[in-house]
Amino acid sequence: MQESMIERIEAALDQLRPFLEADGGNVRLVEVTDDLIVRLELMGACKSCSMRMMTFKAGLEEAVRRAVPEVKAVEAINMNQEVVTPA
Repeated sequence: MQESMIERIEAALDQLRPFLEADGGNVRLVEVTDDLIVRLELMGACKSCSMRMMTFKAGLEEAVRRAVPEVKAVEAINMNQEVVTPA
C-alpha cells in the first residue's frame, strides 16, 4: 500500500513540476511517515521564493491531498528558511 501511495503522491507532484521548473524550482518527496504525514522539500528557486507558502498550500499540499485523501498532513521540511531579497 505504501508504494501505491508514493506513486499517487509523485503523480500529483508531477502535474505541478512543469510550473515549478519554469521558474527554476522543483519539489522532492522526502518521506511518507507511518502516521501518513507527507514531507516535501522545496528545491531550487522555490526554496527562497517569497510566494513559496502560497505555492505550497494552494498548489502542492492541495494536489497531494486531492490525490491521496488518506494523508493526514503535508509538510515542507525547509519552509522556515528566511527569504533574502537582493538590495
